Amino acid sequence: MAIVEVTPSENPPIKYDGRVCVRIGPRRGYATPEEERRLIEKRRWGAIPFDQHVVVGATLQDIDSLRFLEEYLPASVHPDILAENQRGTEQQMRALGLIGPDDQPTVLGILVCGKDPRSWLPGAYVQFVRYPFDEIGDIVQDQKEISGPLSDLFRRLDDVIANNIEQRADLTRTQQQTRPSYPIIALQELARNAVIHRNYETSASPVMLTWYANRVEITSAGGVYGAVTAATFGQPGLTDSRNPNLAIAAKMLGFVQRFGSGIPRAEMALRANGNPPAEFRIEPNFVNVTIRVAT
Repeated sequence: MAIVEVTPSENPPIKYDGRVCVRIGPRRGYATPEEERRLIEKRRWGAIPFDQHVVVGATLQDIDSLRFLEEYLPASVHPDILAENQRGTEQQMRALGLIGPDDQPTVLGILVCGKDPRSWLPGAYVQFVRYPFDEIGDIVQDQKEISGPLSDLFRRLDDVIANNIEQRADLTRTQQQTRPSYPIIALQELARNAVIHRNYETSASPVMLTWYANRVEITSAGGVYGAVTAATFGQPGLTDSRNPNLAIAAKMLGFVQRFGSGIPRAEMALRANGNPPAEFRIEPNFVNVTIRVAT
């Protein structure tokens, strides 16, 4: 008699003959592409998320220490604690997850305080394109590549959104008034969500912000993650993040109010402005949201 004991892998998925075998409840067989993707992203229990991985080849010279000391550190640590803190800059960076044990910058460090995040993470930017018509055409009204450390990227993104929103006559009221084609807060929330929750690990595709005459589309690499499914995507208070430390950094810098509230806040702003509800397309490798102009 032979007894074979098989324990769960600490680093799934494990492939045999090019395929991944799974057992979920009574079902056993080969993993679907979606199941394999989830296994890759979750990895073993307790594994550090990708935004805490060190960036191979990067050094402390790739971190903007002045930005860290003047912007990120004061936003992350209470002033009383800072006043009592005798640790050096590298120790503070390490404590906040911006560098690893060997002083190599982490993904978080490069995205938040990196001098040039895109040189290390090729997809760390937003590609903005505006077309004058309802579909992609040969004529491009405007285009920009929006990049930089997180706070700069968000501020530049806010400027682009604000500059492209039009004021339109509101014919539903007795007195002539104007209202924006889109509520700025809705586009800000949805675009920031795309930047924070995208897949930086296996995709070099930028977040796409495509502006048409009748709608705006935002597309980010990576499908839903963890506890969130296509059916529960966007529900108030339900959140999970493939980049949890980046989400915390965005909150500390003042770009996120509270976790799980971005999409509900965007939906509320759309309703108040007279825009149709946002339309979400959830795929294994990307999420797309369409926001249609106010009627």
